Amino acid sequence: MKENKYIELFSNPATLLLEDIPVLEYPDFVAFIDLLMGEEGTHCVAYFVLPQPDKYRFICCMAADENHAILVFSHEQPLQPAPSLPSITAKHFQFHVFEREIHENFGIAFPGHPWLKPIRYPFNRSEVANVMNTYPFYTINGEALHEVGVGPIHAGIIEPGHFRFICHGEKVLHLEIQLGYQHRGLESQFVEKQAILQQSVLAENIAGDTAVGHSLAYAMAVESLAGITVTKRLSIERIIALELERIGVHIGDTAALCIDIAYQFGQVVNEALRTIIINTTQFWCGNRFGKGLIRPGGTNYPLTADIMAEIINNLKEVEERFLQVTDRIFSLPSVLGRFEGTGKLTTMQASLIGAVGMAAKSSGMYRDIRWSQPFSAYVDHPYEPVMLHKGDVWSRAMLRKLEVEKSMAVIRELLKEITHDENPESDVRHPDYDLHLAPSSLAISLVEGWRGEICHIAVTDHSGKLSHYKAKDPSFHNWMALALAVRNQEISDFPLCNKSFNLSYCGNDL
Repeated sequence: MKENKYIELFSNPATLLLEDIPVLEYPDFVAFIDLLMGEEGTHCVAYFVLPQPDKYRFICCMAADENHAILVFSHEQPLQPAPSLPSITAKHFQFHVFEREIHENFGIAFPGHPWLKPIRYPFNRSEVANVMNTYPFYTINGEALHEVGVGPIHAGIIEPGHFRFICHGEKVLHLEIQLGYQHRGLESQFVEKQAILQQSVLAENIAGDTAVGHSLAYAMAVESLAGITVTKRLSIERIIALELERIGVHIGDTAALCIDIAYQFGQVVNEALRTIIINTTQFWCGNRFGKGLIRPGGTNYPLTADIMAEIINNLKEVEERFLQVTDRIFSLPSVLGRFEGTGKLTTMQASLIGAVGMAAKSSGMYRDIRWSQPFSAYVDHPYEPVMLHKGDVWSRAMLRKLEVEKSMAVIRELLKEITHDENPESDVRHPDYDLHLAPSSLAISLVEGWRGEICHIAVTDHSGKLSHYKAKDPSFHNWMALALAVRNQEISDFPLCNKSFNLSYCGNDL
């Protein structure tokens, strides 16, 4: 393997010059991916196109989890004639979403792709004739079969998405999920709005329930481009905020799972506990979801002694009550009867689709950015992920419980480190909205949000302005996991399966 096939990055975030990214011929590019995919834990975190005046440049970023590295390499194709490239998906299915996105955005063909369908319907798609009403749903012919459509408008306050079931009686044979209703054009807005503050607000609204995770990924990317290193204290504060976000959502999802099986006691207790956690974040920064808390270069909301005391006290109260209620939840036969064996995603399925985060860890995959590509305070505080093997609703529910416990332990450990600082607020810095970014460069940042792997990539032009931005929510990978998990289930189990993944519509519909 020649050294010039790729650049290997061992820091997260990391910045490199665009001219330093090796350019391979497409057959060599595909052969190199074949080689990487033969290594355990290696998966694609980003594959996208940088359009240039005379060519398309395809950038691929692979995470080599076992080596704690990120590999970056590329290939180029002329604008004319329109490229037609043998599909990577045909051999490595986890590339299906990346090639579908590239095809939809630029009209680039991938012969051999088994599922080359629209993924978002962005406002600037290459073929404007591809509209919702002509989506090519998969069909199965048979007199005993029927189709059921759910959405895109739902009964509650929820974002739009359409689910098309093919059923034999009550049994689901196939589910196809059609998204792309929101047309936000969010990635292009990062380029249109060059102000750092505007971009920060955009980042924390990629997925509203992951405001801390996405805003942290953005902040890390632009700080890397600017060549600045935040203080150790700020790194710790950011991870405390990230883990509070994880705790709040996991407890709220535990309540929602109880709703879907009509276990009201579990619902109301966990909803109350979630409120305590998100109110703690509000006490810290004035917003229950952490908006405004993460900003490049510094913070407007330093972690004071009063806030630390509030966090410690609330964690103690929530932990005691959460462990009590989850002990009851996971010991009730009526609950276990609905959770166990329902909505299974096997380890092989999770691996093939490139599952990340909870979907991966509950199906026997050791995949967590906090361990594989540590960032911020995790660099000095090694994290060992929780992993379960059954891949069913029970595993996804239990993983939430176990992660809540671990996140609380992480926060307490980090708070002790701050408390032992002789002058804890001496290095507080305000956000820097006047950063000068490295020109003609690419920065990549990875964050383990509560759903899983978040990836942000920022590219600058010769003057140091953002010229291209890619944001990836974990849902981008994991919607296919839900489609697989409901196969051979009764359609009445779909709400429970859906909630056990709790994927983001807006995180997908950028």
